[in-house]
Amino acid sequence: MHPRIRLRRTVSALLPVGLLLAAGCAPDASPPAGTADDDVLLQPAADPGPSPFTGSTASEPGAAPGTRSGDRSTSAPGDGKPLTRTGSTPGLYGGTRAVPSCDVETQIRMLAADPAREEAFARTVSVAPGQVPAFLRALTPVLLRADTLVTAHGFRAGSVTAFQSVLQAGTAVMVDGRGVPRVRCACGNPLDPPARGAGATAGKGERWEGFDPARTVVIEPAARPVPELVIVDEQHQAWIARPSGDEGAGDRAPAVPPPYGPGTDITGPLPEAPPTGTEEPRAPKKSARPEKPAEPTPSRPLPPGDCPTPALPTPPGEPAGGVGVPARSPGETRCPTPTGVPSDSPTDGYPDESSEPEPDDPPQDVVPPMTDEPQTSIKLPRNDRPAAR
Repeated sequence: MHPRIRLRRTVSALLPVGLLLAAGCAPDASPPAGTADDDVLLQPAADPGPSPFTGSTASEPGAAPGTRSGDRSTSAPGDGKPLTRTGSTPGLYGGTRAVPSCDVETQIRMLAADPAREEAFARTVSVAPGQVPAFLRALTPVLLRADTLVTAHGFRAGSVTAFQSVLQAGTAVMVDGRGVPRVRCACGNPLDPPARGAGATAGKGERWEGFDPARTVVIEPAARPVPELVIVDEQHQAWIARPSGDEGAGDRAPAVPPPYGPGTDITGPLPEAPPTGTEEPRAPKKSARPEKPAEPTPSRPLPPGDCPTPALPTPPGEPAGGVGVPARSPGETRCPTPTGVPSDSPTDGYPDESSEPEPDDPPQDVVPPMTDEPQTSIKLPRNDRPAAR
């Protein structure tokens, strides 16, 4: 056989072996994204893990007080299905009042120092490289309060890797406007929700005390943007309302506290706030005004001098309108009231409660002006008085 042909066959036979050796010796190989439990990597809170994008920017490393897996009751054996929580769930995250869990500006500077990493990071979070600073500043630094299943992304040999991971409670992360973790601060790795069907029953890596796959949480995005996250102040065991995109400077007490306390186990049953519209009906308010009379009221206000019944003329020279009635000027017209006395005060359509209704008065005498000649009293019925002149 020709030596060249023999050499070609030898190289062809050794080539698959070489590729297998190269694959098996690849340094820092990260498991690909998948759904098998043995593909899930357990990552303690302070461990940067494989293939970090940057150094750590976590300002509060370590598990948050009161949320360690060892403080929680374990579930029944074999029940390893993760729990589901939405990103707006109060108490899902924690922190310290007015203290950022991550240094966002340092994260921006470290990525900008390596354009290749910044470009890979931007591609992973689906933004342009020039938008990475704005993307990071729009996130909210907090601490996880439950072991959380995510899809993590690493950076190795110029390429982005992806693998399923369980982050220990107390891990510092940055969450987006829907409450979903997007960056892990201990390594700068981008985060996404876990692959469908992923679990933590047989996850590999260092197990922390009290780790329970059935108490692992999957965080789903809130149905609408969350203007502020209601988190737990782990130092004082109190509620904090942290505005979205704020590092802690805008922390305050929530206007409406959650229906459970800040020490409630977020992986257990959570009481729900009562739905709106279920309040007891309130008694109708009583009006300060008296009830309207049954009689119909005029459809429009009467102009001055216009009377619903014939008015009394002003006899010439009459000094007064009668007993108890003030004097009238010549030509003045006043409307008679039910008692026969002209009214000088306006009415709002409500009865006067100071006096009770009285029966119709008998006809009254109209007194003519005093003269030397004898005068005769003229009696006029109330409804037959002459109209005003």
